[in-house]
Amino acid sequence: MMVEGVTDENILRVSRFYKSISDPTRLKILLALSEEELNVTSITNKLGMEQSAISHQLKLLRENYLVKSRKEGKTVVYSLDDHHVTEILSETFLHLSHIKECD
Repeated sequence: MMVEGVTDENILRVSRFYKSISDPTRLKILLALSEEELNVTSITNKLGMEQSAISHQLKLLRENYLVKSRKEGKTVVYSLDDHHVTEILSETFLHLSHIKECD
């Protein structure tokens, strides 16, 4: 199978994408958002972290098009940018479980 869309620019974009999900906190945020839309306070409570740390990580995830936000009154609600993010995470965890089975 040949990989489509390979250009130098896209190689850099893919590298930035994987770098952005390589951080455990950002990965936990993405997994939480794969279950439901959440505001910063809900993410903070779910992960047991400081709000400033969560806000910083959300900014990086937004910049890399992994999450999006919308206003609901005065509250900002976050969700995954699109279904591809869930698919990539699911495939990654599936791949890792397959590797473990082969060991």
